Amino acid sequence: MFLSVTTTHRPATDLGYLLRKNPARMHETELSFGRALTVYPEASEDRCTAALVLDVDPIGLVRGKGDAGGLMDQYVNDRPYAASSFLSVAMGRAWREAIAGQSKDRQALADAAIPLAASVTPLPARGGADLVRDLFVPLGYEVTVEPIALDPVRTDWGDSPYVALTLKATTRLSALLTHLYVLIPVLDDRKHYFVGDDELQKLMAKGDGWLEDHPLKELIVNRYLKHRRSLVQDALAQLAGDEGEAETALDAAPKDTAEATIETPLRLHDLRLDTVAQRLKDLGAKRILDLGCGEAKLIRRLVQEKQFEEIVGVEVSSVSLARADERLKRLPELQRARITLLHGALIYRDQRLRGYDAAALVEVIEHVEPDRLDHLERAVFGDARPDAVIVTTPNADYNALFPTLPAGRFRHADHRFEWTRAEFEAWCARIGEDYGYRWTTEPLGPVDDAHGAPSQMAVFQR
Repeated sequence: MFLSVTTTHRPATDLGYLLRKNPARMHETELSFGRALTVYPEASEDRCTAALVLDVDPIGLVRGKGDAGGLMDQYVNDRPYAASSFLSVAMGRAWREAIAGQSKDRQALADAAIPLAASVTPLPARGGADLVRDLFVPLGYEVTVEPIALDPVRTDWGDSPYVALTLKATTRLSALLTHLYVLIPVLDDRKHYFVGDDELQKLMAKGDGWLEDHPLKELIVNRYLKHRRSLVQDALAQLAGDEGEAETALDAAPKDTAEATIETPLRLHDLRLDTVAQRLKDLGAKRILDLGCGEAKLIRRLVQEKQFEEIVGVEVSSVSLARADERLKRLPELQRARITLLHGALIYRDQRLRGYDAAALVEVIEHVEPDRLDHLERAVFGDARPDAVIVTTPNADYNALFPTLPAGRFRHADHRFEWTRAEFEAWCARIGEDYGYRWTTEPLGPVDDAHGAPSQMAVFQR
């Protein structure tokens, strides 16, 4: 993938001073996951283009070569080819001074608005071309979004989820690069690295002066911070100039605020947790896995029952896990001794999770990319293989009855899919057949004759 920046400001070759890269030669920047090349396809007094070409090592991403860290579980993926957080990292390394608006020899030019055009391709557009425009138009850009066909020969296959993006504006180079630095991974919505407090501070710094007034700031914050609930709440509080109330808001309200607002009149959050806790009790289970435990709300219900002798919570978000641990410390010592919290991703096999009586996945599966759901299935039903598994997920049929939910939209920005009742039944049938579980489903919440209940639950038993 590549990013190019073009200017017609005379002398156009002064772009090299802004990027601190001489147009007369190629520049290579070593990265933990590959290398970035800065080249100049054209360089004249009238027009100059700099291109940042990223060469990602796909083997290193999977095998953990060097500092790549084994980020992927499949050799065949789009990371070496699609503009993503890898490209933002490369920009931050190769064009650091330009993003910061610093130029040793041309500071006045760095501070000036000049005619610029930027192109990024192929750019994942998770949300479609309309989202791309909605992100960049409010920032003053002329935006061109061109779809990229799945196959240039088989046009009947339609378009891919990738686009070629071109932006034009008279602006400071640092502003253009900063907007791309933040919004490229927002559009991709699949950051490759851990997101913590430092990333929150980076967003506040890069978003200063434009993010607080952006009409899609909540979506930007959610995606940039990888949907880490407490970080998102802190960021939005800071953008609203209300930092002092951030912690209060976190303690007082559910973290999936969009979904919670939609579902609040039905009290679905409490209903799901109470129902799952009761089903686990009815199953006679004693050793429980809460997979995707979040901030331990189900665990705090389960620990009240002496029947549950061992409760293990597993969560991929270290921020949520830390908050869960902090809140569980308030429990009596005897209750706390029955609880273990583990940091782990549910799409990977984990021998620590084998041999339990039951597992619960409460509103978890819809947060998994569809192309990775089979990894979760193998890890939970095939490898951990508890005697019983309880799964809850939204019922997409019911979405039409939520007055504040636009047609075709999911209840939460982090949902990768929402299944109808028929789709959920088909998935349960396949799981039962593939992994040797019998299963039943039941509605959660008030049942509408045409649309069913707002949520649905399956109980799998071996």
